[in-house]
Amino acid sequence: MRRALRQRAERSERSGRSERRQLMTAAEAEVLGELRRLRARIPQVTGALAASTDGLVLARDTADADAAEGVAALTAAALGVALRLTDATGQGGFRELLVRGEHGYVATYAAGGSAVLTLLAEPRINVGRLHLEARRSSARIGELVDGALHRRTPQSEPRPAPSTTAASLPTRQAIPPLPSHKPKEA
Repeated sequence: MRRALRQRAERSERSGRSERRQLMTAAEAEVLGELRRLRARIPQVTGALAASTDGLVLARDTADADAAEGVAALTAAALGVALRLTDATGQGGFRELLVRGEHGYVATYAAGGSAVLTLLAEPRINVGRLHLEARRSSARIGELVDGALHRRTPQSEPRPAPSTTAASLPTRQAIPPLPSHKPKEA
C-alpha cells in the first residue's frame, strides 16, 4: 500500500514538473529576446541564460547548448546554497549572486518567483553596469515567466505548487539606499 502511494506521488510530482516546464516555455521567445537585448547593451557579457529555479533552461543566448544545461543545473545548486546562506544570516530573500573567477564573472539574479537569470562576463566588465542592466532584465524575465505560468493555469485549478526555492524567491522590490558613513566630529 505504501509503495503504491509513493509511486502515485512520484508520478504526480513528475507530471506537475512536466506541466510547469511546458507552461514556462510558453514565454521562451520573449525571454530569448530579452537575453539578446541585454547582451547587445553589454558586449562584455559572453553568455546569458534564463532557467527555472530547479535547473531547467528556459532560454539561452550562448554558443554551447550542452554547457547551458550544465550551467543551469549548477545555478540551481548555487541558488539552494545562496537561499540557505541568506536565510541563516538574516539577510532576507535571495536577490543576486556574483562569482569572480580568473577569467571573468558568473552572476545570477532572481527573476520573479520561478526563474533566475545567469550571465557570464569578461573580467574587464564594469560590474556596476552589469548589475544595473541585469537587474532590469531579470525583472522583465520574471514578469514574462510568472505571467506565462499565471495565464496558462486555468482559474478553476490551483496553480502548481512552487518548489521550495521558488517559494523563497522574493518579488522585485526597491533596494533601500546604504547609510552614509561620515566621521564623527570631536
